[in-house]
Amino acid sequence: MGRLAGKVAVVTAAAQGIGRATAQALAREGATVHATDINLEKLNELKDTKGLTVSKLDVTNKEEVTKFLAGIPKIDILFNCAGFVFNGTVLDTEEKDFDFSFNLNVKSMFFLAKAVLPKMLEQNSGSIINMSSVASSIKGPPNRCLYSTTKAAVIGFTKAVAGDFVSKGIRCNAICPGTIDTPSLHQRMEATGDKEQAMKSFLARQPSGRLGTPEEVANTVVFLASDESSFITGSEIKVDGGWAN
Repeated sequence: MGRLAGKVAVVTAAAQGIGRATAQALAREGATVHATDINLEKLNELKDTKGLTVSKLDVTNKEEVTKFLAGIPKIDILFNCAGFVFNGTVLDTEEKDFDFSFNLNVKSMFFLAKAVLPKMLEQNSGSIINMSSVASSIKGPPNRCLYSTTKAAVIGFTKAVAGDFVSKGIRCNAICPGTIDTPSLHQRMEATGDKEQAMKSFLARQPSGRLGTPEEVANTVVFLASDESSFITGSEIKVDGGWAN
């Protein structure tokens, strides 16, 4: 029996990176996992994973989210992983960038949390885990103005949900990764035009001397999803190799 045996989980952005590693980790620990993403082709690589089902889902579409979650009778765990990293200062940011980032990084979490909370209230239990970042209210790295703003909002949203439902057996926490070795990170490094130098820069800011792995973040999600963390709510958990120390 795994640590999450009998629990049902929903994971967004599960096609690759942290979302993918987390969906696999939750399934290994015995959870029934609904892995979602807009990239169904990539997501289908997980379809043969024991205990895991895949579904295409646009988390920015309220109607789509509501319909999808209505079809799942019981939900114990929600991992809001979907997000986008916008690069630039406030002067580089246009209103369309602001709207897109907030819709994906923050509003999607509102849609999903609002849809799963009634189910969790019925069973008087549940764990909602939101993806924030060290690049938020914890630390302000250069050229991350919009991203840091959205991830700070995630922390505020997390604390509000935690406070409102702590007496109902529902917990809500945020995970704040540092620099994690994901396909998204490599895409951003390539976009600089000098991937080798970009990698050196990312490594230079890590006191640990290395990047984190998706699996290291996934392990933290598993802990927060399990009953082992039953006295933890409203917290932002850093998984950053000491970057924000």
